[in-house]
Amino acid sequence: MSLPVRLGLFYSAIFIGVGAGSPYMPLWFAERGLTGAQIGLILSLPMIARVFTAPLLAVWADSFRLRRTALVFLSLMVAVAYALMALPLGFAGWTVIWFAASSALSTISPLTDVIALKRARHDGFNFGWPRGMGSVAFMVANVGMGAILTWGSPDLVLVWITAAVTLTALGAHLLLPPDPVHEAGQVPSTSGRFAGIGVLLRDPAFMTAALAAGLIQSAHAFYYGFSTLAWKDQGIPASMTGILWAVGVGVEVGFMWFLEPWRRRIGPRTLLVIGGVAAVARWTALAFSPPLWLLFPLQALHALSYAAVFFASLQLAERLSSPANASAAQSINSALSSGVLMGLATLASGPLFDRFGAYGYLLMSAMSAAGLLCAFRLYGVRKLDPA
Repeated sequence: MSLPVRLGLFYSAIFIGVGAGSPYMPLWFAERGLTGAQIGLILSLPMIARVFTAPLLAVWADSFRLRRTALVFLSLMVAVAYALMALPLGFAGWTVIWFAASSALSTISPLTDVIALKRARHDGFNFGWPRGMGSVAFMVANVGMGAILTWGSPDLVLVWITAAVTLTALGAHLLLPPDPVHEAGQVPSTSGRFAGIGVLLRDPAFMTAALAAGLIQSAHAFYYGFSTLAWKDQGIPASMTGILWAVGVGVEVGFMWFLEPWRRRIGPRTLLVIGGVAAVARWTALAFSPPLWLLFPLQALHALSYAAVFFASLQLAERLSSPANASAAQSINSALSSGVLMGLATLASGPLFDRFGAYGYLLMSAMSAAGLLCAFRLYGVRKLDPA
């Protein structure tokens, strides 16, 4: 089996669980009597803390000889935490367990990206192909879980994501290449690994790029946390919600698989700007609860508001870091994009949804506009100019 296929299968194992958990775990929490504000708090706390947990987990991951070892342990930790969620722990207990599970789970993908990006560059394949396979799995989970919920209990969401992350642990061992964390074979000291993080945090170009992508990506918070509930209030059934999410992921996959020449030609800075413009348009339109037929073209903008920004952020982080701190760069980048900024936006989204419904999307439009302004500043960074 070729390496791109093995990487794609591993990404699939990750996202077959995320694709069910992201849109439908809010339903699981809601069925247990939690309010929108409580759901927003549970979802947001691990995101906010990622500014601390992601670098710490990246440093811990770099203490192993092989990159895949940390991924095995992280996946097993998440599986145990999800199993504990089935206990009647109440709001406080679920908050603690979800914090542990989400913190570990959110580190798996960026650490996998480090492996896949390096192999794609050295072996000459399109990184978008294996990563796109993960997005297909995400889409399958959206539709599949949506269909299941038309007749089954939200408890099945928890069963699904627990089984998926157990499969991820197995896949990390069987599918990922035995790439060393450190090419020289010697693991640097803990202080040396933390020093690499400090270099990135002091680099204004890296932090501007991470902030720009983070603001635009985190503007998906209201969509991820409350689109299912907002559409439900409009009378749109769960099965159609799954299809709408799948449309967004479907165009994302097409972007990853077939537009690499275009991505390379325009460069990551312009890609980031295009994604920011699309995000402002998308969230502004969704704030006014458009009819079902209009939701489909708005979901197609996911190819730009998410996929374009995602690829731009990965490339910018890779270009503005070194091999010694590549794991830290992708973890910090992810910590902002789907971490602290996403967490703050999610925390705000709960009360906004409770009080204003779909109009909460307008805050997401403002965040995207702020990210767009940061993206324009990257045109003054010489390290990103074409060679």
